[in-house]
Amino acid sequence: MEEKQVIHILTGHTGEVKCVKVFAQGTLAISASKDRTLRLWNLLSGQEKFTIWDRGSKDPTEPQIWSLHVDEAKKAVYSASSSKVSAWNLETAELVFCILGDAADPWMYMAALASWATLLTVSKHGVVTLWSSATGKVQGKQHLSSIKDETPTCAVSVQKPGKMVIGFSKGSISLVSSKGYSLLEKLPEAVGFLVVSEDESLLAAGFGRSVRIFLADSQGFHHFMATDLEHEDIVETAVFGPENNLIVTGSRDTLIQVWSLSEQGTLLDILEGVGAPVSLLARGGALVASASQQSSSFKVWDLTYAQKPRASAPFLDRTGLTAVSHNGSYVYFPKIGDKNKVTVWDLAEGEEQDTLDTSNEVKCLEVAEQANLLFTGLISGIVLVFPLNSRQDVLCIPPPEARKAINCMALSKSEEHLAIAYDSIVLVLDIGPGDPCPVIDGPTYTFYTQLPETISSVAILADYRVIYGMTNGDLFLYDCVNSKVFPLEAHRSLVTCVEVSHKEQLAVSGSEEALLCLWDLQACKGRFEMSYMNSFCRGVQCACFSKDDKYVYAGLKDRSIIVLSVLDGTLLAVQFVHALVNRIIPTNNGFIAPTRHGYLIRERFQCPSSRASQQEPLKNFRKAVWMIKSRRREELAAAGALQDAESRSAQGNECKSNKRSQVCLIV
Repeated sequence: MEEKQVIHILTGHTGEVKCVKVFAQGTLAISASKDRTLRLWNLLSGQEKFTIWDRGSKDPTEPQIWSLHVDEAKKAVYSASSSKVSAWNLETAELVFCILGDAADPWMYMAALASWATLLTVSKHGVVTLWSSATGKVQGKQHLSSIKDETPTCAVSVQKPGKMVIGFSKGSISLVSSKGYSLLEKLPEAVGFLVVSEDESLLAAGFGRSVRIFLADSQGFHHFMATDLEHEDIVETAVFGPENNLIVTGSRDTLIQVWSLSEQGTLLDILEGVGAPVSLLARGGALVASASQQSSSFKVWDLTYAQKPRASAPFLDRTGLTAVSHNGSYVYFPKIGDKNKVTVWDLAEGEEQDTLDTSNEVKCLEVAEQANLLFTGLISGIVLVFPLNSRQDVLCIPPPEARKAINCMALSKSEEHLAIAYDSIVLVLDIGPGDPCPVIDGPTYTFYTQLPETISSVAILADYRVIYGMTNGDLFLYDCVNSKVFPLEAHRSLVTCVEVSHKEQLAVSGSEEALLCLWDLQACKGRFEMSYMNSFCRGVQCACFSKDDKYVYAGLKDRSIIVLSVLDGTLLAVQFVHALVNRIIPTNNGFIAPTRHGYLIRERFQCPSSRASQQEPLKNFRKAVWMIKSRRREELAAAGALQDAESRSAQGNECKSNKRSQVCLIV
């Protein structure tokens, strides 16, 4: 690992390798494959010592489990499938015994309890059988009769007390031994995995999006913490740290979370996996490796860094609904595990400062920085408004129709207007000064889109014009005062974001096909269409204008942030930030951006000088071609567009297509 080089490639199997066990202090390994062989390997030389032909069933429809258990003291290896358990001598490769199962009730899991010289199998219908690990003779049998209508989903052995912990399909966790069995816990969902710490003092059970920790006692295990550890998607795997003070969990959300057990489940860090659901975690000393069944690569981390003091703890949100106030001092997001609440996170302290109860699931969040208001759009259609200086004083904006969920909201740049978008309805309200908090009047205007598609993004101007994008890519500008709608050229897929410039002369829209469009709001026409000419850019997540309206900052779904020139669409900068950005908020000299990893990015931006082109920043990225399509100036003028001096000098008489950026700085 120190040299990050492949030492050996072990070849020989002709089928998928299903299980590997390393033993003899890391010098030997044995593997089981679908080719019905076991192979013993010398890890120092990379050579195969011998092959064992374990002639299993050739029936492809037979359910298969694959497990290996090595007993170094007895120099034996036990291989288990759904219908057979075999014992082999590790020195001679001779078969010691073979136990055949019942095809009508196949085995689901097997454990070798070395200290009790016992093999324990559990079948699909809950029959637990004990066998002698020396002879393969039956020693006892019992049926888990109290656990009805459930099938085993996972199991782990606890060697010291000679027990097996079994998880079931409806949430039951049972402790089984030669003396009987007992119900340890009843979880609300199917048990996905069970793992024990190296000293067997801790047990972790994964279910749904959560992990519950148990501490060993004389009776078995009891709850270790008052709360469960939670991900945003189903948790697939976990591993304890070397001193039992950490646990690392991996989820289908592609992320790995590091938790402190000594601090009762404090989240220490969020790590980026290999870009696919995390299905495997393995630890060796202080190193943890993660892998996915959907990827050919893996990553390795050193856990010692996680225990060092950090500038701030990450906030646990990856819903994409994050809002920010006080120049990035506070972050607001739906509470993990209870989206009927909003967490107020203090970034400086790295901890939760408050929780706001909304009584319904939160669908969107917006902050009026000047007015000090937090707007929470709910699935019930209600908007709750929390004054940030007195959060107990809650205002309520009712929906136009009962039980219509809010899709998105937007504030005008002056924070004097609020647009609330439902599937096909938009409300426009006024925000005025008041004591002790601002007054919200309206709706001043209400309009219907009268389209089968639903609204996916919205923006509002000071003169009551509303821009809204649809799930099919359509984009419209609606003049509330005159009740007129102006269709803008459509995107080819769902419009993910719409933002208005600070002077309200321009707008930018982004979509799932990674297309950014810059719009002239006076002419109701597009200025530029900008996109990568490749297939690996997965869409636009968010965008905003710089404070001086010279640049557009955009967060892409490939976990990068790009900077564009409003003048001519030139791509000025690309920065890979290793995390999906929820939104981008401009500052006086750059931007701030909360990410799905729970960190707030603070960036300064300075337009790169011409010497940057001499550094050839794209020499290793020849396929990353930025394409700009611009309209002819005459076409905009004919439409009545008001062109400023900068725009006239930037746009030529010819349509610029497939133009490469002259300056693009990778930072």
